[in-house]
Amino acid sequence: MSASEIVNKVWNYAHVLSDDEVGYGDDLEIQCRHTLEGLGKEGGMLGTIFRKAQNKIQDPAKLERNAQDVKDGAGQYFTPRPLIKAMVQVMQPKVTDIVADPACGTGGFLLAAHDYMADQAGGLSKKESRHLKENALRGNDIVDGVVRLCAMNLYLHGIGGDECPITSTDALAKEVGDDRVDMVLANPPFGKKSSITVINEKSGKKEQEKLTIEREDFWATTSNKQLNFVQHIANMLKIDGKAAVVVPDNVLFEGGAGETVRKRLMESCELHTILRLPTGIFYAQGVKANVIFFDAKPASKNAWTRKIWFYDFRTNVHMTLKTKSLVLSDFDEFIVCYKPDNRSKRKPTWTKDNPAGRWREFSYEEIIARDKTNLDIFWLKDESLEDTDNLPPPHVLAAERVEQLQAALEEFKMVEESLATTEN
Repeated sequence: MSASEIVNKVWNYAHVLSDDEVGYGDDLEIQCRHTLEGLGKEGGMLGTIFRKAQNKIQDPAKLERNAQDVKDGAGQYFTPRPLIKAMVQVMQPKVTDIVADPACGTGGFLLAAHDYMADQAGGLSKKESRHLKENALRGNDIVDGVVRLCAMNLYLHGIGGDECPITSTDALAKEVGDDRVDMVLANPPFGKKSSITVINEKSGKKEQEKLTIEREDFWATTSNKQLNFVQHIANMLKIDGKAAVVVPDNVLFEGGAGETVRKRLMESCELHTILRLPTGIFYAQGVKANVIFFDAKPASKNAWTRKIWFYDFRTNVHMTLKTKSLVLSDFDEFIVCYKPDNRSKRKPTWTKDNPAGRWREFSYEEIIARDKTNLDIFWLKDESLEDTDNLPPPHVLAAERVEQLQAALEEFKMVEESLATTEN
């Protein structure tokens, strides 16, 4: 559907009442509600964009005045764009690939992948252009409002055919099946644990909560949704499919189910790279996160992971959203070290003669020998613990403390909301 067709469709719904009939706030509020309901019943991209859309203005008279845009916590949905671009640059999605994001938010990863795929030397064939427009991207998010934003984002970039490539479901609720993809780029939600416990039917474990999901394709039973997303994404990939996933630190060191997931991931996939991210780059401050890169492989008696390369972009790196924000050039060394064209040519920057090198490999045997198969590995000396002269300027430290306090308040709000939901 073209832009003009959508405009005409919206107009047809909206102009039912004449000027004499509208006139006042109450009638206008009713008409707005009916318009949104009608648009939400449409098929394809239009229906997704307006699905469950509601007029949030309670006072009808306010519809006759312009409202000021208020920024209220929207940042929690967003991954820093420089990080997205860096991940796409090393992953190098091909124009023939199918790229998916099971927790797509407003579509940052999908749009960056689309731009990379479209920017091919010599241009695209008609077949490639059609694939890129209609079939190359798939997204999902559990929040209806975010799905609408993502669908609109894709539409404004000329993406999408008769069917909308973005769905609104619980990605963890059902098995993947045979409809697998070539690449997954994702930053699954942090923070809260899932309200359900995902169980492996073969484990024989008793249900821990009233709501349970049986996933025979999962390696471990856990209510930790980040670990569940790692398992889900591994199952989304075709053989030799590739994934780059942002995960919090607990995915790298948590025992129990976490250890099981890490071992099985290294056995059934080639987990080849881990990028340790600096704090201060996410809207929720104090978040310690990483990007794990792995490729799906066919069944084998031996573990596919031979060695894992680590890039420590956290130790002695100070970032804030305001005074020292992340930019794409911050990833220049990582992209060069990653060797996306040929990973076999990787060389460490860390040596005994250069202990400050941020790029280093560890063998599978070294990692398996670590307690709980802990992947939270670092080797650089933290200069701030040894020499106060190397601390950031006072105003930077103050800004970091303010952001951390704001993050703590947000966490308390989440706890409050969770308790209120439980009581109701």
